[in-house]
Amino acid sequence: MKRYAKCPLARTCGACQLMDYSYSKQLEMKMAYLEDLLGQFGPIAPIQGMDDPTSYRTKVQATFGYDWKDSLVSGIYQEGTHLLVPIRTCMVQHPLADSILKTIRNLATRFQITAYDEDEGYGYLRHVLIKISRKTNEAMVVLVCAQWPIPSSDNFIAALKQQHPEITTIALNMNREQTSMVLSEIPIKVLWGKGYIEEELCSLTFRISHSSFFQVNVEQAQVLYTLAMRMAQIDNDDVVVDAYCGTGTIALIAAKEGAKQVIGIESNEQAVEDAKLNAERNNLTNAEFICADASAHLKEMSKAKQSCDVLFLDPPRSGSDERFLAAAIRLAPKRIVYISCNPKTLERDLRYLLRFSDYEVSGIQPVDMFPHTEHLETVVLMTRRFDLDN
Repeated sequence: MKRYAKCPLARTCGACQLMDYSYSKQLEMKMAYLEDLLGQFGPIAPIQGMDDPTSYRTKVQATFGYDWKDSLVSGIYQEGTHLLVPIRTCMVQHPLADSILKTIRNLATRFQITAYDEDEGYGYLRHVLIKISRKTNEAMVVLVCAQWPIPSSDNFIAALKQQHPEITTIALNMNREQTSMVLSEIPIKVLWGKGYIEEELCSLTFRISHSSFFQVNVEQAQVLYTLAMRMAQIDNDDVVVDAYCGTGTIALIAAKEGAKQVIGIESNEQAVEDAKLNAERNNLTNAEFICADASAHLKEMSKAKQSCDVLFLDPPRSGSDERFLAAAIRLAPKRIVYISCNPKTLERDLRYLLRFSDYEVSGIQPVDMFPHTEHLETVVLMTRRFDLDN
């Protein structure tokens, strides 16, 4: 395991809550936490950590403001406060993101592009969102501004492109709201470039737009999805449903595994369009994507007597709701593969499934997607008891 120097800002910014511990100790702590929470459901496989737990984040959001010397800085708000912590380099972010942010700070200072002051309601630049492809080293930059155009906007964009040929998209999001949200609901406008980057995962190529969800740790996502597919045991007669499918990551990997049919369900229209393009890009004709509420669509499938062999669900941190879980039980897939980013809501949802169905937990596999933080991904396989007996 690679050695690394501890981040000097860890306690100040609060984003990496476990930085005071060695990485091996962090993994031990996460395993102990899972044993306490999920051990009631069965044995837990050893956590899958990283050989190099640094520079893994390929999505970076930075807030702009001023330090005590009135110099333009970028960073994040200290956890639980509205105090901006300036960050020049971050050990968990992709190094290219740090470099691009430094350039933006310098160019903004040169062209007199001021940071937005929420109290005064004055200024231009609020945040910058950066997405980077590990495979191609492409970068997308989204400028979040309270006003547009910014001073010397054409010169700013030209200089940014010149200094960073890795950037293939520069986009704009207008955000004038009094909110802690980085992006507003105003549609993002592409100022220059193709509007997306491409990433490779599990031997597939994925198109990622500014609004697409994609795992920020691509190396561990490869580990996570490989383990999930191993649990799913997909064969060429299986019908697979991927609820909360996003840009189609899990669905398309399942399609590549040889499933007879894969149905991806997602409520975000842009994500569904990206998923369809990703299927076309990878020449996968056994996957279809539907823009719909997952709970409602699963209910409609069960009403129509449609069968499902494997159900993948990868919900947000809030987990699934009872409406979805009830629909999943009614659909009665042979196997449920639950990918969770929040062990607490996972535990709650597993209790529901065990109480109201004939499923049981057949495997629990944690993956450390976010080293140095308290966050943890867990894959759980659930199978129906009567299937185990046959």
